[in-house]
Amino acid sequence: MALQAVKKPVVRKAKTKVNKEKSFTFTWEGSDRKGQKVTGQMTAPNQAMAKANLRKQGITPTKVKKKAADLFAPRKKPVTTAEIASFSRMIATMMKAGIPLVQSFEIIGRGHDNPSVQELLLNIKTNIESGTSFAESLRKYPRHFDELFCDLVDAGEQAGALEEMLDRIATYKEKTESLKKKIKKAMTYPISVVVIALVVTAILLIFVVPTFKEVFSNFGADLPAFTLMVIGFSEWMQAWWWAALGVIVGTLYGLKELLFRSEKARDFRDRLLLKLPAIGPILYEAAVARYARTLSTTFAAGVPLVEALDSAAGASGNVVFRNAIHKVKDDVSTGMAMHMSMESVQIFPNMVVQMVGIGEESGSLDAMLSNVAGIYEENVDNAVDNLSALLEPMIMAVLGVLIGGLVIAMYLPIFTMGQVVG
Repeated sequence: MALQAVKKPVVRKAKTKVNKEKSFTFTWEGSDRKGQKVTGQMTAPNQAMAKANLRKQGITPTKVKKKAADLFAPRKKPVTTAEIASFSRMIATMMKAGIPLVQSFEIIGRGHDNPSVQELLLNIKTNIESGTSFAESLRKYPRHFDELFCDLVDAGEQAGALEEMLDRIATYKEKTESLKKKIKKAMTYPISVVVIALVVTAILLIFVVPTFKEVFSNFGADLPAFTLMVIGFSEWMQAWWWAALGVIVGTLYGLKELLFRSEKARDFRDRLLLKLPAIGPILYEAAVARYARTLSTTFAAGVPLVEALDSAAGASGNVVFRNAIHKVKDDVSTGMAMHMSMESVQIFPNMVVQMVGIGEESGSLDAMLSNVAGIYEENVDNAVDNLSALLEPMIMAVLGVLIGGLVIAMYLPIFTMGQVVG
């Protein structure tokens, strides 16, 4: 009989709505329990809370004041997902080394280059010091810590294995961030080169071609059809470049708003991307890798398989896989073996289905899924490298046609006049 779940279900705490308060940095002076003078800095919503937090730590404050803004301090930058992944690894490493959680936040927060990350971590530290659990402190910042992240931390706290869970989370975040970077590399490189080529072409048409046009007007001879076509396009660009730019910007903005507001548009985009040549197979294997990595991490953390599948569906990043995983979740909840359901939806590779089946039978589903994720992450890495190597000559050919065509169009009349004179 196939194994459905071997982990002890995790009882999750009810999620409460919390209000995020703006925090400030305060400098303080005071004396500790031994009567020795101590100073430092801390973040708190107000001065009263800062004093209360100091007293909880056994410090009698004598002076607490808001820190003045530093005109030469580094500018705040948005907190990136890569920085959250890095934080996850650092906090896991420090706790493994025996450093208390609050002190780990203090060390990482004070030493971070990005003031936004520093403020975020020190605010979480303050929340934990005031008695809030680690998971609930993270849930106050849903913009930076998603539901999966918070649930895994919650599971680690309840099971008394927070260090191990943080290590799993760090590995998960690092793998997913690495996968995202590879996908971005595959899609942004050709797009950026083509955009640069179009900009260079527009500059030539608007500023360079008119100079040649003035020279050709003194020839007193008919110009080749190709040259006339380029000159006509140049005249149109000079007169209507603002309209062309407006159409491009308006189209991009309209598509962005459409994708933001319309679920059907996002679903159509997801299905279309999977069908694109070269890019489609990479996105397909990346979705398989995300599914396997998320399911492996959550199931190994003790999350019941049905709930783990729900998390994997949300992390898949594509509507085709999301719908398929929801179908698998429904089948598993009724008692069907997961590998049989995965085979029935006809979206997962046969090798993945077979490996999941072996994992279910042997009771090592999380380890088998981790192996699947490793295989497909490596496949994505190799595919991106191969795609880059393939696109380079193709992009050079496109650039050659665009730029070379303009050069030929401008020099063709000169070559023709040379033949006539000769």
